[in-house]
Amino acid sequence: MANTQKRNYRSNKYRFNSGRSKTPKNSADNNKKKTDSRIKAKSVIAAKAKAKPKTGSRSKGRAGENSVPYRVIPLGGMKEIGKNCTLIECNNEILIIDCGFAFPEYEMFGIDIVIPDFTYLKENMEKVRGLIITHGHEDHIGGVPYLLQDINVPIYAAPLAMGMINHKLEENGLSAERHVIKAGDTFKCGSFRIEAIQTNHSIADSLAYSIKFPGGHVFHTGDFKIDYSPIDGKVIDLNRFSELGNEGVDLLLCDSTNVMRKGYTPSEAVVRKSIDDIFNNTEQRIIIATFSSNVHRIRYFMEASMKHNRRIAVSGRSMENVLTLAKDLGYLENIPDSVFVKISDIKNIPDRNLTIITTGSQGEPMSALTRMANDNHKSVKLKKNDVVVFSSSPIPGNEMGISQVVNQLYEKGVNVVLASAMDVHVSGHASSEELKLIHTLLRPRFFIPAHGEYRHLIEHARLAQSLGQPANHIFVLGNGDSLEIEGSRAHIAREFTSGEDVMVDGSGIGDVGSAVLKDRKTLSQSGLITIAVALDSAEGSLMAVPELRTRGFVYVAEHQDLLKEAVDIVYNTIGRCTNEHALDEASLSKAIKSDMKSFIYKKTKRNPVIIPIILYV
Repeated sequence: MANTQKRNYRSNKYRFNSGRSKTPKNSADNNKKKTDSRIKAKSVIAAKAKAKPKTGSRSKGRAGENSVPYRVIPLGGMKEIGKNCTLIECNNEILIIDCGFAFPEYEMFGIDIVIPDFTYLKENMEKVRGLIITHGHEDHIGGVPYLLQDINVPIYAAPLAMGMINHKLEENGLSAERHVIKAGDTFKCGSFRIEAIQTNHSIADSLAYSIKFPGGHVFHTGDFKIDYSPIDGKVIDLNRFSELGNEGVDLLLCDSTNVMRKGYTPSEAVVRKSIDDIFNNTEQRIIIATFSSNVHRIRYFMEASMKHNRRIAVSGRSMENVLTLAKDLGYLENIPDSVFVKISDIKNIPDRNLTIITTGSQGEPMSALTRMANDNHKSVKLKKNDVVVFSSSPIPGNEMGISQVVNQLYEKGVNVVLASAMDVHVSGHASSEELKLIHTLLRPRFFIPAHGEYRHLIEHARLAQSLGQPANHIFVLGNGDSLEIEGSRAHIAREFTSGEDVMVDGSGIGDVGSAVLKDRKTLSQSGLITIAVALDSAEGSLMAVPELRTRGFVYVAEHQDLLKEAVDIVYNTIGRCTNEHALDEASLSKAIKSDMKSFIYKKTKRNPVIIPIILYV
């Protein structure tokens, strides 16, 4: 998009194109007829209401018919799993939905996490009215501390998610206006009227949101599945979904993670049965690795342990923190303190009377389970025939780390139970038939598949189309794109703002880019060569023998001949540069680097990082 176009889109009183791009004429005519029919229907309803008013009746029709323009901008969560963050902007007001991080990809050497690019929010911080959180997973709340470093925004979240956010803010010395909400609550952020709706997911207090504002009515499902027998008894509020669908939904953003799975996602009750089987048939120690945020499942592990006269030890800092929070919020009621034992005191507990609940289900290098597998855990030494249960599925990108830990456990004679072999884990995301039900209940005018890799978004778009959604009403966005909507018209503004990854390395935020990562990759593959050269500043003659050092390139003791030849190359380069009167630092450094790179590749077929150091004495 041209810069002038971007400025027009970002102006205070923006207007969008009068029609959709690439829309067939007959489709436009049909949509006009549908719009005319809706207008007539509204007139009939209004006339009936005037003749016979009904107390407490809900308004029919779509808010978007008043043609107030608005836009939806995903900063993360599109064509990827992680760093979910979506903006709704209308009448110079912005609402943020979630603010998460993603784990680094395999080749992001040294990177801790990846967060969205908040440039657009920084440029428009005076418009931001609030941040609403769907649930407490890191890919939805992990970016909050980084956002608050630049923008002071009120946060609205359910108790468990807010407790986790509070802990993050305390760790980072940050503060924010915070509002604890629950399913059924209605509240306002500027002109956005928001309703929190009960859903099911693999963490307590998961919410969907109905968002009404002058431009229209947007529904965001968050991460969800339809579970008719959840452990906490809080069933997804499909009745409210249906009511909102009858009122009229202009735009739906819906979880796409499991769209390629046919049928229905199993209930948590399936895990309960499998865990019962494990406890009923095990006399050894049981070590269960799971997500610390899956509080309801962990509570059942505890209940099963109590039923079988087992004491419970907890290992892993995040697990300890979340369970302390869960206890304070009442999620672990009926679990007495007496059942717990410190991880440092487990030596005194018989194997048949001990359960250890731990972090490390994703093979994280510093997690408690990984340290157990490496014999580096202070308190837990694995024994032959211990039972280790992975109550989780691999997050994309973590497969290699998990495989390594599993192999180490097998080497120790441990009995490993994986979700691929036994129902010790079920997904928290809706499968295809559940997604069909949500689309059927809400019947949105426009649809954005969200939360998924590109293949998931495309398949979700196809699913919506199979249910009768017009293809030109379905929009697959990338991070940084903007869906511009005005009444019954919508189109995509590609690359409206930056949707790039911002990499966090230690305390550095965004200071590591593609060039640095490329160097790190090269260092990891071919190593480093430094060449120190001392020259007489007056005459330009060498003051000492060039010094060549390597790291991660070759074993020096076995490659002396190669290194001597490399030093000769440096002599030759300096001689040539002297004849060409090119002994300034930039010219000489470039020449040494170029000649050495050619020589090394010719001899070894490797491309190490080469750093010349020129000293003038």
